[in-house]
Amino acid sequence: MAKKSPEPQSADLGFAHVDLHRVKRVGFPEVIFGEGKSKEQIAAIAERIILAKQPLLITRVEPEVYAYLRSRIEGLQHNEKARCIYLEKTEKHSSKQGNKKSSSSKTKKQGLVLVLTGGTTDIPVAEEAALTARMMGCQVKTLYDVGVAGLHRLISHSEELRKAAVIIVVAGMEGALPSVVGGLVACPIIAVPTSVGYGSAFGGLAPLLAMLNSCAPGVTVVNINNGFGAGYAAGRIM
Repeated sequence: MAKKSPEPQSADLGFAHVDLHRVKRVGFPEVIFGEGKSKEQIAAIAERIILAKQPLLITRVEPEVYAYLRSRIEGLQHNEKARCIYLEKTEKHSSKQGNKKSSSSKTKKQGLVLVLTGGTTDIPVAEEAALTARMMGCQVKTLYDVGVAGLHRLISHSEELRKAAVIIVVAGMEGALPSVVGGLVACPIIAVPTSVGYGSAFGGLAPLLAMLNSCAPGVTVVNINNGFGAGYAAGRIM
């Protein structure tokens, strides 16, 4: 009996080496960072991931990229606020190019990931975090515009805060919200500084430094506007 050929660890597309074994190593497939790539390059990488029967997540893309990909790949969904394109459940999906069926290996994780924002302007980064965590199998809830300028808005959700298994806190300006949350709950907190703020916020540098210097122990910090990184970290913690 002929031996089955081993799965390739990567696929060479010329302009990209698609990591097909990442899901086996770290539990989630390669994610496409769309910014700076052409729509044709994104489509080719996406189709190769789908061919490998893996869930698809593309971050930092504009609506015109979604319009192009939708003409080639069935079943795509678009979160315009998060600037993400995704294909979560792929059992009934087929690529219009190769007509290859694909399935998701995602399993639901127990516990809740709670995503907070200081203000409404922070929502796009928070949506990226929330979508990433959901793609990794997490149950996610969002609470938006609960910043320190009106602390009663946060305190009114104290019970929900205490029930969360992981809290992602997204904030710009002075970046004080993660420290406040850190003094209220026992679960891991992932702080995400955003580039929201006036000139002295320095495009997110001020909240980044504030979060890194948080007096609340147990607060960890990702890079400026890195909602994806926060959502991914939450998924790993869960």
